[in-house]
Amino acid sequence: MTRKSDFNAEEWSTVVEGPLLAGLRVVAADRGGTIRESLAMGRVYTAARERHGESELLDELVSSPPAMDPERLRASGDVRAAAQERLRDALEILSRKGSPEDVEAYGRFVLSVAEAAARAHKEGGFVGIGGKDVSESEQAALDEIAATLGTG
Repeated sequence: MTRKSDFNAEEWSTVVEGPLLAGLRVVAADRGGTIRESLAMGRVYTAARERHGESELLDELVSSPPAMDPERLRASGDVRAAAQERLRDALEILSRKGSPEDVEAYGRFVLSVAEAAARAHKEGGFVGIGGKDVSESEQAALDEIAATLGTG
């Protein structure tokens, strides 16, 4: 099993940033209410903590507070590009240091964070009536994240 101690600080930071950037990518796709999306993403982390033991890597990932270097994000100027780059980097690191099961579990977790952000509130409609669970731009972001992870 892969553990946090198998990574140096920069590698671990890359792995930890992936899920958060995926969620931010979806939030940026459709200028929605970021509070709802943030809470939804937090619930995914909480649920993963409750399933402790399924994956040692994910146990350690969800016990690390989701963090991101705001300077790096500002420097890129593009959440989409930053998310794709970090996810690719994280997958490359995990492929080298982890098992195929770890890579798969990480991809599922990242996608679950992004999907939670997308489904946090309905898009369109009027006063909460009608609308879609996931907007077209959010779905496009989800598809892009899935493709980057190799799950789409």
